[in-house]
Amino acid sequence: MRIGDLAARTGVSTRSLRYYEEQGLLDSSRSPGGHRHYGEEAVDRIAYLQRLYAAGLSSQTIVSLLPCLHSPSTATSDGAFDRLIEERDKLITHISGLTRTLESLNQLIAANRAHRPASVTDPDPGQPDETAQAPAHLSR
Repeated sequence: MRIGDLAARTGVSTRSLRYYEEQGLLDSSRSPGGHRHYGEEAVDRIAYLQRLYAAGLSSQTIVSLLPCLHSPSTATSDGAFDRLIEERDKLITHISGLTRTLESLNQLIAANRAHRPASVTDPDPGQPDETAQAPAHLSR
């Protein structure tokens, strides 16, 4: 199928498909006229790539996971599993940092409110008060 057909079937722009190919995430063959042609398996590949991108993985990380698809084995599966755990752990660390930042900001807001004159109205009435906490799923 041609690139426009693949884009229509997957809901991914032709620009993204070209990018995937450029990054080594997707293969195509070329017609004598230079047009890209993709096999039926490209539809499933795009769905998989979209799931990986939705999980916040970079194209570089995704490339490191592809051996698990190209030549499945215990070693490539274990490698992919280890890389996904590594990415998850980075995300947990980032979330923990954001949670600490949120707590610090809440403390600053509380200190500011405590030292304001009583006649000053709250400039931010729609926002959480100083006791606001991070959602439970973000706290660790």
